[in-house]
Amino acid sequence: MLKAGIVGGTGYTGVELLRLLAGHPQARAHVITSRGEAGRPVAELFPNLRGHLDLAFCHPEEAALEECDVVFFATPNGTAMQAVPRLLEAGVRVIDLGADFRIRDLALWSRWYGMEHACPEVAAEAVYGLPECHREEIRRARLVANPGCYPTAVQLGFLPLLEAGLVDTDTLVADAKSGASGAGRQPKQHTLLGEASENFRAYGAAGHRHLPEIRQGLMEMSGGAVGLMFTPHLIPMVRGIHATLYARLRDPDVDLQGVFEERYAHEPFVDVLPPGSHPETRTVRGVNTCRIAVHRQPYSDMALVLAVEDNLVKGAAGQAIQNMNLMFGLPETAGLDAVALLP
Repeated sequence: MLKAGIVGGTGYTGVELLRLLAGHPQARAHVITSRGEAGRPVAELFPNLRGHLDLAFCHPEEAALEECDVVFFATPNGTAMQAVPRLLEAGVRVIDLGADFRIRDLALWSRWYGMEHACPEVAAEAVYGLPECHREEIRRARLVANPGCYPTAVQLGFLPLLEAGLVDTDTLVADAKSGASGAGRQPKQHTLLGEASENFRAYGAAGHRHLPEIRQGLMEMSGGAVGLMFTPHLIPMVRGIHATLYARLRDPDVDLQGVFEERYAHEPFVDVLPPGSHPETRTVRGVNTCRIAVHRQPYSDMALVLAVEDNLVKGAAGQAIQNMNLMFGLPETAGLDAVALLP
């Protein structure tokens, strides 16, 4: 049984990791840290875990993280990079759900995140944890940078088109919407019920932190530069991401449905829907699945891709568990075979 540690376990991503580990057949939560909740039973803060987890939060400086096989960092950006070198030296594998190791160009990372990187030598070995692109590298990795929620949906939506060289890479457009849980559990005015309910707005239109991460992945897929317009939006729901993606086809007669079905035929967590479908966020609530539909409208040379995921599962904690499974040679779907909640 793998021993898992979670650093920063009081947010939505932390409790989602705990929920998924509670049902995992070959891994369990061994230690979970919180400065503010040290000594408090986890199930007292998160009553959904009552009867499933008998563990208390501990202070990060007192946590026996070196006893763990794997440690997840569900912490603010800039935290994981301070502790990861010590854990790697102790033989612990690490999965960072923050952004500390996602962008390989550390000068670019510093410009977007406003700080110098604390361990550039370690960052160089980090593997970007999108299994559909880097499965074999993840299997061998000591350190995995778990992708962001928006980047997961956008990259999976564009992947078949870019790998096959089917679209003009200068004019990619990603129009994405997320539920309020994507902003985290800390109180923020714009996620209050009175602010977010019955409201819909874009944010980060001048440049969102996920933009360089998405562009980095798309450039790898295409083998060259890409022009990307990415605009995120907040919608009045708790969970879910819906990404609507546009790309100009080089050959308008290509069989888009066949391209997507062939590329994802053996991917356990990507579901290509039948022709004419419109994926809904509620069909992925609580599960590690990205559902995708592809369309081409009459008299148009544009491919239109619709992708939905649960931002806390395939967009965060579920993908982290998927990466853990790969790193330790477990079945990739272990602990992730639940059915989505509906309605």
